[in-house]
Amino acid sequence: MAQILIVDDDSHIREVVRFALTRAGHTVHEAADGQQALALCAAQVFDAVVLDIVMPEEDGLEVCRKLRARSTVPILFLSSRDDELDRILGLELGADDYLTKPFSPRELVARVKAILRRVQMDEAPATRPPEQLQHGPLRLDLGQHRCYCNDTEVVLTLMEFNLVATLLQAPGRAFARDALVDRVWGAGHAITDRAIDTHVKRIRKKFEPFGLDPVETVYGLGYRLRLEVG
Repeated sequence: MAQILIVDDDSHIREVVRFALTRAGHTVHEAADGQQALALCAAQVFDAVVLDIVMPEEDGLEVCRKLRARSTVPILFLSSRDDELDRILGLELGADDYLTKPFSPRELVARVKAILRRVQMDEAPATRPPEQLQHGPLRLDLGQHRCYCNDTEVVLTLMEFNLVATLLQAPGRAFARDALVDRVWGAGHAITDRAIDTHVKRIRKKFEPFGLDPVETVYGLGYRLRLEVG
């Protein structure tokens, strides 16, 4: 059971989402605008946020930007605008998934379940050391979902972490964008391969203070781990 925050100024949408998620076993909290959502997030830790884009006070994009400045909570955007630019902008701000209205409540529950599944830490005996991946100064603790560069933590969102982990598991292998979408979001997902470009841009920005760029562009194909990193 997860603690999930629904943020939407439409009470009917909130009711539909609340019913679907509650029926799936989750505890649901509600906010009718962006300011109320930020106040709730400051007072309580949520496992996921279902966030509308078009709202009064502060819109969903601004709420996402402010949440990402202090939290890596998974965010699923809802929007009545089926616009690729909106999707890319939302992902660029750090959202984990995007669903357009009208939507199927069953699909919403499935998307939330997938997000929550990705953030669950692997259960392992206490005596077993956390599984780690390392390449040069770059190190991932898969058990704790933490990324380090020269032993300094680099805070990555869930999707950013999964993308780096995919590349780090196969150093030097070039991945096509659509293959990365399948590995990071799951096969058959509606996310476009341009979302990978957005996340790579964010990853590079986070490693700039270390003077590193761990992701190499393979022109005409996609990306691979930079072998000479560090």
